[in-house]
Amino acid sequence: MTIQAGIIGYGLSGSVFHVPVITSVPDFVITTVVSSKPDKVHRDLPGAKVVSTVDELLADPELRVVIITSPNTTHYPYAKQAIAAGKHVVVEKPFTVTSAEADELIELARQHGVLLTVYHNRRWDNDFLTVRNLLDMRALGKLSLYQAHFNRYRPEVKEDKWREQGLPGSGTLYDLGSHLIDQALFLFGMPARLWADLQAERHGSQVTDYFHLVLIYESFRVILHAGSLVRQTGPKFELHGDLGSFLKYGGDPQEDQLKEGMRPGDTGWGEDQPEQYGQLATEFSGLAVQGEIETLPGRYQAFYQGLAEAILEGGPLPVSAEDARDVIRIIEAAYESAKEGRTVTIT
Repeated sequence: MTIQAGIIGYGLSGSVFHVPVITSVPDFVITTVVSSKPDKVHRDLPGAKVVSTVDELLADPELRVVIITSPNTTHYPYAKQAIAAGKHVVVEKPFTVTSAEADELIELARQHGVLLTVYHNRRWDNDFLTVRNLLDMRALGKLSLYQAHFNRYRPEVKEDKWREQGLPGSGTLYDLGSHLIDQALFLFGMPARLWADLQAERHGSQVTDYFHLVLIYESFRVILHAGSLVRQTGPKFELHGDLGSFLKYGGDPQEDQLKEGMRPGDTGWGEDQPEQYGQLATEFSGLAVQGEIETLPGRYQAFYQGLAEAILEGGPLPVSAEDARDVIRIIEAAYESAKEGRTVTIT
């Protein structure tokens, strides 16, 4: 049975990160899009109907899934409206602006018997999959330090972009930070405590465009960092344990591949070039070993494959709404820590 899906919003998120991925999964067909740019939609989805309001989209009784890719401030009201209409819902990250909004949506989805998930696609980045595999293998021994960076060089503030405006849910902590936080929580669960340094480091910036988070676990630390004035980047991932270390430079290629018109299933999809392979130094049976580790292929399509299985077969969601809510809880704790200049206990 084909699952009919509709999309709210057709900017970068909808057109680049969702449509090419969801159309690679045969179980879905995109039938309706809410957008003010019908020509752009029809270029990519010639068979889809373009409507101007969310009400028009939700009025379709055959539509089973609503994918929300509009600005962050709309996630909560649009998701609430779609759930009340009896639709399964996918929300682009960040889930909501506040954890209270997330809790309300989780309860509402339970009451209406619909599925609610969040597009934390970077669980399927090729570098993160490789890090996860090394940790599962205990290749580094007992972990001491996990660092993940998402640095960029974007010195100019683009005031016409909503992510750069002083709105709730704007800034890099909600944007890039959601990815890094979700990855860390997926690996390690919630930390005991958190310390955060947040800044608007660019001239004229109205939002947080630099963050440095320290998640404090019982026996190790997680450092998550992003800056907007980093012309030359260091390792994306840096892990150290009592047996060894792993360093990985460069980022997952799937975003650039999608922008270039590639699709899941194409030759080379999600694959690193050999010069991007990570460096592992460790020991096995007392023998020191050092060398390159081939990066596992990235697979953003796994999200929608998992969602199809959840809808059609009752399988688990690819990302639980509770997991996504916990990301927002960490963001809220980070703002509290930075404002008060102290370490915050996570309850």
